[in-house]
Amino acid sequence: MRMIAKRPLREFWKKHPDAERPLENWYNEVKREIWDTPHDLKAKYPKARLIGNGRVIFDIGHNQFRLIVRINYQYHQVYIRFIGTHPEYDLIDPNEV
Repeated sequence: MRMIAKRPLREFWKKHPDAERPLENWYNEVKREIWDTPHDLKAKYPKARLIGNGRVIFDIGHNQFRLIVRINYQYHQVYIRFIGTHPEYDLIDPNEV
C-alpha cells in the first residue's frame, strides 16, 4: 500500500515516544501489503474496525493508541486521518476525521 504522509505519525511519536516503535512497525507492515478490498485488510488485521467510507480504526501499541486511516482500495493508498491516545480518541467522531 502507498502511505500518504508519514509526517503525522512522526509528529505524534515526538510527543509520545512510546508510540514510535509500534507505529513504525505498523507503517512498515502496511507498506508491504496490497489490499484490494476490506476483506484483504481484515485477513491481515482481524481486529481492525471498518467504520465506513473507507475508514479503518487500528489499535496500536497494545491498545494504547488509536489510528484512523482512510483507504482507497482501487489505488492502494492509505491516508492517515487521526492518531491519538484513548482520551484524545474519545473526543472525536471517527466518521468525521
